[in-house]
Amino acid sequence: MSKRQFLIAGNWKMNGGPFEAAELLEGINATKDKISEDVDVLVCPPFVSLGMAIKYLHDSEIQVGAQNFHFEDNGAYTGEISAAMLAESGCNFVLIGHSERRQYFDENDETVNKKALKALSHKITPVICVGESLDQRKKDTHFDVVSGQVKKALQDISDSEILDVVIAYEPIWAIGTGETASPEQAQEMHAFIRSVIAGLYNEDTASAIRILYGGSMKPGNAEELLSQADVDGGLIGGASLKADSFTEIISIAEKLS
Repeated sequence: MSKRQFLIAGNWKMNGGPFEAAELLEGINATKDKISEDVDVLVCPPFVSLGMAIKYLHDSEIQVGAQNFHFEDNGAYTGEISAAMLAESGCNFVLIGHSERRQYFDENDETVNKKALKALSHKITPVICVGESLDQRKKDTHFDVVSGQVKKALQDISDSEILDVVIAYEPIWAIGTGETASPEQAQEMHAFIRSVIAGLYNEDTASAIRILYGGSMKPGNAEELLSQADVDGGLIGGASLKADSFTEIISIAEKLS
């Protein structure tokens, strides 16, 4: 099959209110006034900045996604946002099961699956995050952990729906720990995730799914990581908060496309 199209996604986390978001997007546009059709670009601002980003980017090639939502359509869930609300606002991607959501807000495999199914029902592309901790890696249980996360996240997702899913691998052990994930380690896990998907569906489906790398990708390591056969883009944290570093990663992806 043809090469999967890179997806470079910026996860702004709890950074960038509407004014800051506007400045950052203006900086991205000023730094890179045209994005190749061979690379997909996504930004995921905080909830309060989604409306501004969607309005600002309405005639742009850059897509807008949310960082989280609730799996119920509506109800007495103070402080939550539904998939229907995201769809109505113009969001077409959403992050699900990010390591920080799992660590700090009790996100688990069951809620990840509920959210994935709900996102797909509203025609929103779920970016499902999986990954192991440093302790799990040291205990050599990382493949079992990630396999379990993938299988539970994709439960009841149909053969047609899975083609609209993106997976993001986060080696939690290599984020802020002083440890380093090599491009070879990234490739090893991405290939493994693809094999798990092949087992759940088939080889053709697994070959079509994009798997992003979410382990502190930055301009200095992006080319090595994106050159790996099964790395189809990046879920970018800190480097997405600076226009020049984010657009440099996009340019690297364009060069490799």
